[in-house]
Amino acid sequence: MPSELFFQYTHVETGLVENVVLRPTDDTETYPSGWKYTLHLGTLDDLTLVRYDNSHEDTKGHEHHTAVGDADGIEFPGMEELLVEFWASADEY
Repeated sequence: MPSELFFQYTHVETGLVENVVLRPTDDTETYPSGWKYTLHLGTLDDLTLVRYDNSHEDTKGHEHHTAVGDADGIEFPGMEELLVEFWASADEY
């Protein structure tokens, strides 16, 4: 079970919404990485531009979603590195 919220923010600007939620977890059976997270950038019209999450880490691994498609089982470099990668992707929009 995910533990107490570690970090969260939502930012809305110029038709885009950025939402980041990070929770460390002791449930390493469901979340072997030790984190439950969602890193999302999308439009106010509900289009996902870029999202990283591990909602199904125990079955699908870490996921990367974009407007053009999804990828399951991506490499998880660590939370700090993944945040940097997400923010670099978000800067493209």
